Amino acid sequence: DVQLVESGGGVVQAGGSLTLSCTLSGSTLDTYSMGWFRQAPDLKRAGVACVSWSGERITYTTSVEGRATIFRDVATNTVHLRMNDLKSEDTAKYVCAAVHRARVGYDACHITDSIYQYWGQGTQVTVSS
Repeated sequence: DVQLVESGGGVVQAGGSLTLSCTLSGSTLDTYSMGWFRQAPDLKRAGVACVSWSGERITYTTSVEGRATIFRDVATNTVHLRMNDLKSEDTAKYVCAAVHRARVGYDACHITDSIYQYWGQGTQVTVSS
């Protein structure tokens, strides 16, 4: 079975940076498109960024574009999300997700959650002002 484990969350001051990591086990990154999502209290889960199974296609949600970078380390089966210039509205539980390339159908990724098959438990990010 595919399992996802996130790490790297914590409390960061506004304007600071952090890098979240998501390690996939039970398979390899080159067969899964990966996404990062976040959910703040009383809000719906929202997509943040994704990377396709080839690593060639990347998408960011508008609110993090220019401040976030998603990248993969295929050797360690880990997807990272680097976020800079953190704002209070970035405070949320961040969760990574995976979808097999066969389900995606082509080299792409999505920041809508309905397509994803596997989910991690999440890691909390709190931005303090």
